[in-house]
Amino acid sequence: MRADTTERLLRGLYSALLVVLAPITVYHLIWRGFRQSAYLLRWDERYGIYRTPPLTAPVWVHAVSVGEVNAAAPLINALLARDPARRLLVTTITPTGSERVRALWGDRVEHVYLPYDLSGAVRRFLRHFRPQIGLIVETELWPNLLFCCRDAGVPTVIVNARLSARSLRGYRVLRPLVGRALRTVRRVATQSADDGKRFVKLGALREAVIDTGNLKFDITLDEAKIATLVADFRGRAGARPVWIAASTHPEEEAAVIDIHRRLRTRWPDLLLIWAPRHPERFRSAMQLGVDAGWRVATRALTTWPDAGDDVFVLDTLGELGLFFACADVAFVGGSLQDIGGHNLLEPAAVGTPVVTGPHLQNFADIAKQLGRAEALRIGADADAVHDHIAALLADAHAREAMAAAGRALVANGRGALARTLALIESDLPVPDTKTARILRSAPSSI
Repeated sequence: MRADTTERLLRGLYSALLVVLAPITVYHLIWRGFRQSAYLLRWDERYGIYRTPPLTAPVWVHAVSVGEVNAAAPLINALLARDPARRLLVTTITPTGSERVRALWGDRVEHVYLPYDLSGAVRRFLRHFRPQIGLIVETELWPNLLFCCRDAGVPTVIVNARLSARSLRGYRVLRPLVGRALRTVRRVATQSADDGKRFVKLGALREAVIDTGNLKFDITLDEAKIATLVADFRGRAGARPVWIAASTHPEEEAAVIDIHRRLRTRWPDLLLIWAPRHPERFRSAMQLGVDAGWRVATRALTTWPDAGDDVFVLDTLGELGLFFACADVAFVGGSLQDIGGHNLLEPAAVGTPVVTGPHLQNFADIAKQLGRAEALRIGADADAVHDHIAALLADAHAREAMAAAGRALVANGRGALARTLALIESDLPVPDTKTARILRSAPSSI
């Protein structure tokens, strides 16, 4: 599909604006680097500059950060199992996403940061890695990236695609350009029918949009690992009530402190597991707990909380899904602050009752499903969230019913992975079965 005059004009204006704004990206990296030092590293990748010889990675998956990496994990695992002789390329934008990729797959995949959406940087990226297909997770709609993939003959598929009503409105200025970029995409595999309708409104071809369901339902649980962790946790923390505040944002932190203080008037030995969304907030959460007069432990420093601790800050990456199982009730953040919510299925999958605030636009479909199954309680504000948590801590039968409903919903919702694999099968490279057999028969090194 050749570029028309309107596309060339819109793309030229967009690219010219990005070039003008390019110096700001340096200041952004420095500013973020003061909060998270990893942003000061690997700048060359962000501009499509590579010091190694050109590589060939037939399958490329882009997942912006930790949440998207976790969502893509079932798909990446399936692709690795399908063709163990090949290494995938996984790109992220954030250092925490990079760390999560390394924690999950180590050297089994290549990882670099996705370059900024500058035409030259994107072209250098595609020339270096020469992917045969690009799988873009959720809502990374970068116009130059999609146009350059089309121009280079790289078919792209947006997998686990979601687009909230707010995000759709946010694209209104760039809709003429983004709509054209979307029409270069081979398929848009959406989480829900409503997401599909919004992608069509944005400009995707109706026949290219397919509702495959949400990959987050295809989460794989290591039950033995979970059981061991819970036993170790309880062995140190004791058999006392525990709630977890997960993926919280700065404007929710005061609410977490207030809720914990109020709950402890009724349950004086109540323990809070606190997992801020961003690593730069770990130290702040610890200090807020200390300032409130509580004894605070952290995963990195003490490994486990003991019977005298009041707050346990989960200051590591990649363990939140396991620690949901240690709590009697889970509050999922990004929902009291107007962020749009975070993954509600992780606590439900391990059988922990879920409470959130009202801002759930990023997970509207999942929230509806959990609500219909009576596996979710939504508080209109921090006071209502407190009341829901208190009611659940006081009622073991209600917790058990919510836990069973959540687990059942996750189990019954599986299938998006199989549908997604079937959708992209024709574009995937043929597996290198000969090399795969050699790898499987070779002795393992420890």
